[in-house]
Amino acid sequence: MTMSEHPTGIPIQLEPLVTRILAPNPSPYTYTGTQTHIVGETDVAVVDPGPDDPAHLTAILDRIAGRPVRAIVITHHHRDHSPASRPLAVVTGAPIVGAAAHYRRNDNGAADPSFDAGYRPDRVLAEGDTVSGTGWTLAAIATPGHTSNHLAFALPETRALFSGDHVMGWSTSVVSPPDGDMAAYMASLDTLLRRDDRVYYPGHGKAIERPHRWVRSMLGHRRQREGQILRLLAERSHDLNDLVARMYVGIDPRLAPAAARSVLAHLYDLRDRGAVTGKDGVWTTL
Repeated sequence: MTMSEHPTGIPIQLEPLVTRILAPNPSPYTYTGTQTHIVGETDVAVVDPGPDDPAHLTAILDRIAGRPVRAIVITHHHRDHSPASRPLAVVTGAPIVGAAAHYRRNDNGAADPSFDAGYRPDRVLAEGDTVSGTGWTLAAIATPGHTSNHLAFALPETRALFSGDHVMGWSTSVVSPPDGDMAAYMASLDTLLRRDDRVYYPGHGKAIERPHRWVRSMLGHRRQREGQILRLLAERSHDLNDLVARMYVGIDPRLAPAAARSVLAHLYDLRDRGAVTGKDGVWTTL
């Protein structure tokens, strides 16, 4: 998918109940940008309104066209997903619902800059909680891993799933400790495999029309990375930067920090399972 195939600010009708609008925030981490989804016909929900960008907010409001907004639904509170919830709520009067607000700090004690520090939901949703309107329902599915508070939302009327950043249509998710957790991420992928959703509409990238096949590929990719780590540490001890350099040959330098966070998440998971140990930043097998 290219920007010309999916221009920013232009509503794309994916099915009668679902419209997608791409925000103008492309980057190495967001691909072509964040995808906002509008659900419903006579009244609507807005899933992940995206960054606080005036042009994007205008595009959302133009598509809503004065219809009642029953809820502004947030999968997780990263800065490319939730900030526009606040100006959208002011204009529409709709409640902000979904992921819990929380501000866990990084390993060094600093606030995580990827989190939307101003996010304050009116209602926190848990597994099985729903919001609804005329002819549509959104049911929360707990999918921690990418973030500890990540939710996906099922649309049972059409068997669609809004997968946020847990399953994306262009790349695997970044899992960044301490908030991101690899064991939780893998368990959440298994949760999705037990469902019968027809299609995923992710926060970034193309619609996923064979979701079970895609989720199995995500699980396989993570197991492959885990195997790489174990093989490298079986040869000799490595620090995190050594592992990333060996595992991600030729990576875009802009993505190296994200790769390092996911490798660290794998190391923590392997440590918790008794397979590796780390001391002073150097990791080895047990």
